[in-house]
Amino acid sequence: MSPSAHGEITLLLNRVSAGEQEEYNRLAELVYAELRKIASHVMVAESRDHTLQPTMMATEAYFKLVDQGSHNWQNRAHFFAVAAQAMRRIMVDYGRKRRSLKRGGTSRRVELDEAANVALDSHEDVLALDEALTRLGAIDKRQSQIVELRYFSGLTEEETAAALGIGLRTVKREWAVARAWLHAELTRGPG
Repeated sequence: MSPSAHGEITLLLNRVSAGEQEEYNRLAELVYAELRKIASHVMVAESRDHTLQPTMMATEAYFKLVDQGSHNWQNRAHFFAVAAQAMRRIMVDYGRKRRSLKRGGTSRRVELDEAANVALDSHEDVLALDEALTRLGAIDKRQSQIVELRYFSGLTEEETAAALGIGLRTVKREWAVARAWLHAELTRGPG
């Protein structure tokens, strides 16, 4: 998405939040396109037998965000930070449904990909990541937010820094620490 579209989303979010409903259609068009791109990015890391499609994920995330109509979006970064949480919830809910349909087993431990994106092989991996992120959030909320923004919203390190109002160096450092912590959590044995 071009920088001008990023600015346009922020402007439209502010106008719609201020009650200018005539801007809603243009906002919906831009936001849905961005959510679809993010969902496609997230779904690339999923296994081939994954039945949750990017379009369905983007649509569900969009409706979850729109249902929060009374929310005052500060800017594009704030909107997509909330979108990251919505996409995480969608993937976790999907994983739980699939697990209960399959066998009702427990989540298994997986390795966290050391690249910028986490590669998850199954819905159970998403559940293990969600549990680990919840534990990380109890220890360091900002690191958990950085992982959400980087993985579930596909934001760059620069965009993540802007969304959280922190420096790029801080994001890089916290991202590295969070990945290392998650790797240890996801690969350790039971107990």
